[in-house]
Amino acid sequence: MASTSLIAHWNPEDLGFWRTRGSSVAQRNLWISIPALTLAFAVWMVWSVVVVNLPLVGFRFSTNQLFWLASLPALCGATLRIFYSFAVPIFGGRRWTAISTASLLLPAAGIGMAVQSPGTPYEVFVLLALLCGFGGGNFASSMSNISFFFPKDKKGTALGLNAGLGNLGVSLVQLVVPLVINASLFGDLGGPPQAVTKAGGSMVLWLQNAGYVWVPFIAISAVTAWFGMNDLAEAKATFADQAVIFKRAHNWWMCWLYLGTFGSFIGYSAGFPLLIKSQFPGVNALQYAWLGPLVGALVRPVGGWLADKVGGARVTFWNFIAMAIGVIAVLQFLPNGGSGGQGGNFAGFLASFLVLFATSGIGNGSTFRMIPVIFLTERTREAKALIEARADAAPGRPKQVGGPLGGLSQPAATGGLMEQAIKDANKEAAAVLGFSSAVGAYGGFFIPKSYGTSISMTGGPEAALYCFIAFYVTCIAITWWFYSRKNAPMPC
Repeated sequence: MASTSLIAHWNPEDLGFWRTRGSSVAQRNLWISIPALTLAFAVWMVWSVVVVNLPLVGFRFSTNQLFWLASLPALCGATLRIFYSFAVPIFGGRRWTAISTASLLLPAAGIGMAVQSPGTPYEVFVLLALLCGFGGGNFASSMSNISFFFPKDKKGTALGLNAGLGNLGVSLVQLVVPLVINASLFGDLGGPPQAVTKAGGSMVLWLQNAGYVWVPFIAISAVTAWFGMNDLAEAKATFADQAVIFKRAHNWWMCWLYLGTFGSFIGYSAGFPLLIKSQFPGVNALQYAWLGPLVGALVRPVGGWLADKVGGARVTFWNFIAMAIGVIAVLQFLPNGGSGGQGGNFAGFLASFLVLFATSGIGNGSTFRMIPVIFLTERTREAKALIEARADAAPGRPKQVGGPLGGLSQPAATGGLMEQAIKDANKEAAAVLGFSSAVGAYGGFFIPKSYGTSISMTGGPEAALYCFIAFYVTCIAITWWFYSRKNAPMPC
């Protein structure tokens, strides 16, 4: 199967190729990729639910220790994304998707075993939290892989679907885990329940199910990826080939913008329950926390679709304006007098945050649509300039192109240069998609930490929120100057 899974020629920009073969192959790879990515996000975020229940089943960890268990997957996942960004062109999309998905079995099964004994050392939980970072790393390679399969005018929608439905894993874990830990899903095979005393009554939990429930689905997804997906020969590249992105200015600008969109999504997701609890103590935060990630994930494909229709830069520009307004609205509904103060309006607070989650999702889709367009435009501009320069160098003679193309005729050389430019653009765009997702993922740590720092220093989260507004203003300025204004250097 491995040999037939390798596709030697892939040119989705060729309309005839796309219609006869490309579309069906690309769609198959996309719809196998999506559930694998959903599971990756679920494993990545599982600690947000597990840490709440550890004290109930007998673990005597400090609040600070629990905080680090919740934070380490985000830090590890963001860092792993830097390396995962370059994995697909080196190992192949099919192979890496199957291997990286299978790696999720380690933290999922490990959590199931570790939580059954209150004597499990804290260091074991630290290791498992770090291993959950595998789930966060998978996003970079998954998006890189899918970007190779689709033509420019369909990348936004495809990447939006892959990421948006993948992001549903955040809401999925917050919905599923509280349900499965209250039932014996695996009988004796899953281990005995843990006795819990809560609110004056007694009950039992199967906290191990928080990890075990994902194991069969991970195994099925990994096997499906191995036998159902494809490697593209034309996507092959070494790390050195891809490292050229660090010299591209647009790589760094798009990292900044994606920190503003995905960083907001994952950071708000991680910090939302705690922020609700600290500002509105009378509200059950877990009843509402899953709504924000759900909204952000569902609208991400809309952002990609809109970007395909009207342009990624235009959508991104107005979206950042909406995000800044959303934070201003949140400020209006906070209680007076800092953390847990009087007043406030939870309904308005929740509605404002749902707007923030929605706009972060739309921005995720639109920025990821911008990246392939930017790098395709940049590389083809360079190829056209080279072709024109070589033509001008030999006026009045049959057009010959020297250098590395030898004595090729002008049409042959022109086609060769443009074809190479498209290949280079696809490889660079895939690497930037992964690398920018790594930078953006650090928002999963910094946003909740900003809340905590602001509350400890000022008594409320307002200072952090004002900093977010200032950050969005920089994103608006970058988007306008480089991408969306009239005569922008790189309209997209």
